[in-house]
Amino acid sequence: MLGELIGDTQSQDTGRRVLAAGDGHVTVEVSFQGTGSYYGTQVNGFGTYEAEMRADGTLYGEGQGVDMTADGQTVTWHGSGVGHMTENGGTSFRGALFFSTTSPQLERLNGTVGIFEFDTDAGGKSTGKLYEWK
Repeated sequence: MLGELIGDTQSQDTGRRVLAAGDGHVTVEVSFQGTGSYYGTQVNGFGTYEAEMRADGTLYGEGQGVDMTADGQTVTWHGSGVGHMTENGGTSFRGALFFSTTSPQLERLNGTVGIFEFDTDAGGKSTGKLYEWK
């Protein structure tokens, strides 16, 4: 069951590279940076994910990153999701994130599973929403 909205994110791809290609199979690495919030606390961050195009046309991705508050508190995340290419040349992913932090301000994220909706346009601009999984 989806719970409270944890936060949102806006980001921009900063790099892309093909890790593997052949026989209709491709794996792409995407790096990005952006801004967002966790329970109202503003953060800036960056991350990287790998997306693999499956034989049925769906995408499977895994990623990791770090977000920082204005005063230097950090939270790291790891996640995975499934998605698809969109008609406008972007991607749409749904999945889960797992967090780790020693920040008193963000400690609520420890032990929380975040369910995300993450959409990217053809130019690499992304928006996302993150909810608690209860």
